[in-house]
Amino acid sequence: MESNASIERAHRLLAEGMGRDHVEDPDDPSTVWAMQLALRIPKADPPARSDLIAAAARAVVEVCLDERYAEQLSRWYGHRIRKVARRARNKAWDDAQDVPGHTVEAAGAAARAFVPATVSEVPKAVAKLQVKGTDLETDEPGAVEGEDPVVVLDGGLGLSAGKAAAQAGHASMLLCAAMPTDWVVDWAGRGLPLTAREVPHDVFARAAALDEAVPVVDAGFTEVDPDTTTALGLPAAGPLRGVS
Repeated sequence: MESNASIERAHRLLAEGMGRDHVEDPDDPSTVWAMQLALRIPKADPPARSDLIAAAARAVVEVCLDERYAEQLSRWYGHRIRKVARRARNKAWDDAQDVPGHTVEAAGAAARAFVPATVSEVPKAVAKLQVKGTDLETDEPGAVEGEDPVVVLDGGLGLSAGKAAAQAGHASMLLCAAMPTDWVVDWAGRGLPLTAREVPHDVFARAAALDEAVPVVDAGFTEVDPDTTTALGLPAAGPLRGVS
């Protein structure tokens, strides 16, 4: 990761950006920005769904805390915070590594978050990746342990893996923005560890009621109705401890 001072500046930009009005004019392509996500999903040995979602969430934060991309991030923060998840494998995955961004590989899963751009200027190596085909079967990753941040998704919504990865990226990003800078610097120094869990709706509702929960309220463009709370960022396991 970057130096502490660099992370502090990037975190300040993120926190300020999330507090701004987000403007978008569908008739003006220059105002429609998105962060593209590539999810490595090989045919023969696909990753565990929860591990892939966690990798995507962590990759998003890594990009947001990379000061080299401050100009593009600042412009994205001023518009709707869109993310588009795409499937990648084999040569297409390898080619996408040349596009600026961050890749996270953990527990057999891999995801890359790219530097945001307008939807009309998506790099060719990314644009060729399919948006469809990102689904994976629900897994049983076991109980949440430790005190690292947790991204919690409402399993009752039946999200595709691609949609869940995008929502997890929203949650990790909003959690990072909401936390104090010292906490973020410490988290970054430890490699931004986090876990992701899709939980029954009743567990999700209990977690959403916590003061420290940072919610993601979806605009409803795909899969869910507008104003649906899809995910939460929690700074630690909280009520999920011991819940599979």
